[in-house]
This record gives sequence, structure tokens and C-alpha cells, in this order.
Amino acid sequence: MSDSKAPSTHETRQRIVSAGTELFRRTGYTGTGMKQIAETAGAPFGSIYHFFPGGKAQLGEEVIRTSGAVYLGLITALMTPYEDRVAATADAFTAAAGTLAELDFADPCPIATVAMEVASTNETLRRATSEVFDSWTDHLAAYYAAGGIPEAAARETAGSVIALLEGAFMLGRAARSTTPVLAAAKAAAAIVRAALAGE
Repeated sequence: MSDSKAPSTHETRQRIVSAGTELFRRTGYTGTGMKQIAETAGAPFGSIYHFFPGGKAQLGEEVIRTSGAVYLGLITALMTPYEDRVAATADAFTAAAGTLAELDFADPCPIATVAMEVASTNETLRRATSEVFDSWTDHLAAYYAAGGIPEAAARETAGSVIALLEGAFMLGRAARSTTPVLAAAKAAAAIVRAALAGE
């Protein structure tokens, strides 16, 4: 009996995390209620506290870390096939612009949304967002270093590229336009090109 229930239990937990991810991305951490998450997930309200006894903060941390891993996988899938680091960077931004438009200019990144809201008020969530951004920076820096950028410069380049993307998302949402992301694509490509040239 327990074996037959296990997939359902796992599925319910995953639906709750997915609902939290979607709602935090669209309405923010503070603008999302636990009842709303339960309704979106199609799960009993009490099940949220069964899986996340720490409440909204624990669910928020799970959303941040799970989403962070998913986005890291997307970064890898988008950029790894490219030998040309400049083209990889520009094309990743172009793809991100397309995603922003497809989402009707809702924030495509729940990590940034949560970080902007609670970084100064919730240490657990601040630390989780910081660790996710660090993991992205580490991965991207290793990719750039493998392409010929010295290690220290590769990390600085990676941090700049991620900052450009997150800032471009914010401007794109405000303007309801992909123009800021596409402009940032050129800037990011220029940063990578300069790092490769040792400038």
C-alpha cells in the first residue's frame, strides 16, 4: 500500500513546489499566499505544512534551490554546444528575450524576484538566492575559462553577464519590451570579447 501511495505523495509535493515557483515568479514572494499556492497546486491546504513544516519560508527556499538548478541546466544546454563564447553569450540573451515575450513579460526568474523582495529581511532566503547566483557564476566562469579567459577574469565576466541579464529582465518587464534584453546581449557579448582579448 505504501508503495502505491509514494508516487502520489511525491507528485503532490512537486505540484506544490511548481505552484510556488509559478506564483513567486508572477506575483512575488510577499504577494503570494499559502492558500493560493494550495489552490494552484490542486492540493489540500494542510498538505503544504505536511511537506514544508517551516511554512512559506521553507517552501520559498525549496523553490529557489529547485529553480536555480533548473536554470543552471538551461544555461548549460544553451551555451555548452558553442565553442565560440561570444556567440554563445549573445544567443543565450536572444533566447532569454524570446522567453520574456512568451511569458507576457512576467518575470522569468523567481530567484531574482525573491532576492529583490526579501534579501534584507529574511536571511535564509537571502543565503539561498546568493548560493544559487554563486552556482551560476561558478558554472559560467568555468565555461569561459575553458574558452581561454583567465580564471579571475572569467569569474568577473560571468558575474557581469549574469548581472546584465537580470537587470535586462527587470527593464524589459517595466517596458513590456524585449529591447533591453537584446541591447544587453550586445553588451554581454562585448564583455566576453574583451575578456578573451585580455582587455
